[in-house]
Amino acid sequence: MKHLIALGTAALLATGTVHAEELFVNIHSGSAMAQGAGLVLAGQALEQKATVRVLLCDAAGDMAVVGKEGPKLKPRDVSTQQMLQGVIKAGAKVELCALYLPNTGLKPTDLIPGVTPAKPADVAAHLLKPGVNSLAF
Repeated sequence: MKHLIALGTAALLATGTVHAEELFVNIHSGSAMAQGAGLVLAGQALEQKATVRVLLCDAAGDMAVVGKEGPKLKPRDVSTQQMLQGVIKAGAKVELCALYLPNTGLKPTDLIPGVTPAKPADVAAHLLKPGVNSLAF
């Protein structure tokens, strides 16, 4: 009986320390501060060794376009595009929603390095995986 209680306690302790190791961040706002907030949290999750996937849609997709750097945000005086490049460099997978390119007349070659067009089936499958936390900005 003591052995069974010890095993149960160990199992509870082990599951109590488990946390979601995957973060999905959907950024669609045209607000630079909202975009920046999403990217800051993505960066912090990467620093904490989480796997991070970012999906850019609507006006937020503009930050992934070469030459559309956007305004600089305080306190670091960096643009959202620079922040996006930082999370890419740190290991985040960054995708542009499937509707963005065909509705803006842009091509994948117009995107900054590290950003790829999303495949809706892949994104949906990722979101349905257990342990994926999601944020939207």
